[in-house]
Amino acid sequence: MSEQFIFGWHAVEAVLRQEPARLQQVWIQHGRQDKRVQSVTGTLDSLGVGWQLVHRKELDKRVAGVHQGVVALVAESREWTEDDLLQSLAAQEEPPFLLILDGVTDPHNLGACLRTADAAGVQAVIIPKDKSASLSPTVRKVASGAAETVPLVRVTNLARFMRQLRDQGVWLIGTAGDAGSTLYQADFKGSVALVMGAEGKGMRRLTREHCDLLINIPMQGQVDSLNVSVATGVCLYEALRQRLA
Repeated sequence: MSEQFIFGWHAVEAVLRQEPARLQQVWIQHGRQDKRVQSVTGTLDSLGVGWQLVHRKELDKRVAGVHQGVVALVAESREWTEDDLLQSLAAQEEPPFLLILDGVTDPHNLGACLRTADAAGVQAVIIPKDKSASLSPTVRKVASGAAETVPLVRVTNLARFMRQLRDQGVWLIGTAGDAGSTLYQADFKGSVALVMGAEGKGMRRLTREHCDLLINIPMQGQVDSLNVSVATGVCLYEALRQRLA
């Protein structure tokens, strides 16, 4: 199993909480002695995971990003496959609530979408294997731990996988600026997958054609669109509002 660096307190603490066996080594910026550091280092000691206090320059060399004074070397987690997700959905009793991101390439947007997906109770996030951001250290950092709790499923053929979801009774709701229905007219109760398009370009043609319903987010001001991670948050929380009603 290959290894990678993760950084940021939320990301490191999420691995420590969810999959501590993945932790190989942790580096913490010298000079921090607050309760958070004491709690993390105490847990690392109890698990027998090595950690070291180092100068900030040492952390800067290991990762590119705002590391917040902590970097960890971890074994990569096993990636969910298409079959893993389909089997999980078939076995669970509650109706699926999924998020499909069609070609989101900015790691900050992907991380933000993962974080919101976790908060809204999404069971899995689905992305195409090509033309999409990968689960990089930056994505994990922005996700603030959600990358360790929400399965990210990369599929080879998104349109085909959408057909498979439909065969399992999942209603596919896509977003498009020219859609005839609004977000607030859609029914998000039951088995649902929200489909969001890429930054700027929106959904690809085949992805759009495989949606059961297209909706738009009403815009009242001068701007005509929202950042994809913001739009995802707006839609997911309308869906959550309905599902909790």
